[in-house]
Amino acid sequence: METALTRLTGVRHPVVQTGMGWVAGPRLVSASANAGALGILASATMTADQLRQAVREVKSRTDAPFGVNLRADAGDAGDRVRIIIDEGVRVASFALAPSRELIAELKEAGVIVIPSVGARRHAEKVAAWGADALIVQGGEGGGHTGDVATTVLLPQVVDAVDIPVIAAGGFHDGRGLVAALAFGAAGIAMGTRFLLTSDSTVPDAVKARYLAASVKDITVTTAVDGLPHRMLRTDLVDSLERAGRTRALVQAVRRAAGFKRISGLSWSQMIRDGLAMKHGKELSWSQVLLAANTPMLLKASMVGGRTDLGVMASGQVAGLIEDLPSCAELVGRVMSEARHVLGALPVAE
Repeated sequence: METALTRLTGVRHPVVQTGMGWVAGPRLVSASANAGALGILASATMTADQLRQAVREVKSRTDAPFGVNLRADAGDAGDRVRIIIDEGVRVASFALAPSRELIAELKEAGVIVIPSVGARRHAEKVAAWGADALIVQGGEGGGHTGDVATTVLLPQVVDAVDIPVIAAGGFHDGRGLVAALAFGAAGIAMGTRFLLTSDSTVPDAVKARYLAASVKDITVTTAVDGLPHRMLRTDLVDSLERAGRTRALVQAVRRAAGFKRISGLSWSQMIRDGLAMKHGKELSWSQVLLAANTPMLLKASMVGGRTDLGVMASGQVAGLIEDLPSCAELVGRVMSEARHVLGALPVAE
């Protein structure tokens, strides 16, 4: 199925595996790429050296195009961009809007720039700055998210820009791909669906928790870092929502200390990163620290398997997913379903 996305990136199918921290590592990304999707490596939870090693590992596992997801507000974003360029990575994606300068540097080196946005005005801005395509995530999507549904946001953005738009938030099958194409998108991006594959390195206990969840078990909370965050509702989420200021600050400092040990960041760097994530919001100091070390809360689940101590970012589609196919099986199924749905559409005589 050829679309503007497949022509732009060189992948076989108009499907993107999103760059999920602690989840989208070399194994999942290479499996997605070999399946014909655009695999995106998550770099926010890696040091620059680890990123370079991960890129090289993916390249050793696949000859297919893949991308790297970057935090545009990271202090070393420029260094990471140079790694992408030096290592010949095909696509750079961004969780936040990258600067005009970063976009220009990447494009000059022949790297395709695909930022993620959650609002029409952000789409218009990065398109004007030279982005090659966009991932637009509606409120159904996991992690930090907005409150506008994909079915409302997607056509807004498609009508507002003249570059390929990739739909995210609420997609897990071929029917969703056809619906996105009908809205004018060039493909779909899926996070939770790729997390729940046999190629994902997420521990089995965590996958089981996702598979057992109903749609009503997935919530949006600001208790973790002061920003709307879609995740599975757990005892930890409940305790964070109930915690007073003092208790929340103590918990935040303890978790921040753990992330400091793993990341090698200084306290000043962590606080700077936390403040950078405020996006104009009024956050308490505990929320600033939690924003800086939210990766620790994700790592506890996605790497350590601690469903009691970590947070589990999740799109609403987790409530519809019931199995753990390989990436090859998943992408093949999505494309087969899409062709079937297209073939079954009623056509006016």
